[in-house]
Amino acid sequence: MFGDNLTGFQHLGLPVTDLQKSKAFYTGIGFAEVMVRELPQGDDVIRVAMLELNGFVLELYQLTGDDLDEIRSRQHGHIDHFALDVRDIDAALAAVRAAGLQPLEESPVFLPFWEKGVYYFNILGPDGEKIEFNQVVK
Repeated sequence: MFGDNLTGFQHLGLPVTDLQKSKAFYTGIGFAEVMVRELPQGDDVIRVAMLELNGFVLELYQLTGDDLDEIRSRQHGHIDHFALDVRDIDAALAAVRAAGLQPLEESPVFLPFWEKGVYYFNILGPDGEKIEFNQVVK
């Protein structure tokens, strides 16, 4: 169905309530910060940090407003999504639709991550977990 377009695991996304505190924790156990971004969200910003350890990339992100309050109300940790690398985001979207799966986004979304950006979209797994398909722009 996806042929050789799917190339592997890209990152794991983890929503956090205090980005600085979480970065300190993860760098303290051996992760290295490899990217930091702020994404405008109304009058506020979503803060994102990518950390890496031996090829494993962990995305920490601090949401805003009600979304941040919801994260704070959780009693246990929560992994939001995991991302899979693809060679061609449009081909991946077509394959997902051809498989009868419903993407959460109408079309791939651009983010100014890494050097030239990324395009991504998500689908839901059987228990509501998000699976992100992600193409790093070369």
